[in-house]
Amino acid sequence: MSKKRPYRRYTEEFKRDAIRLVEEEGLSVARVARDLGVNVNSIYDWRKKYRDEQSEELGDSELEELKRLRKRVRVLEEEREILKKAAAFFAKESK
Repeated sequence: MSKKRPYRRYTEEFKRDAIRLVEEEGLSVARVARDLGVNVNSIYDWRKKYRDEQSEELGDSELEELKRLRKRVRVLEEEREILKKAAAFFAKESK
């Protein structure tokens, strides 16, 4: 028989910080959940609620621009990581 964890309540600030780590910092939901000691599904639920609230506040064109900009940020972050690795490689080669 497994023990149930006690029910924990999280503040809105805690939830938004967790979502920010996923949305803005680009960390995976699984990693954020593990680091914060939270169930993965909780973070997915919080993110859905946050996005629903955002879509109510923003107009359609603003929401589309936000999605486009988030995608662009992810691409730029990936490109930056590639450039960092390439710089390290070439620095080793020139020695």
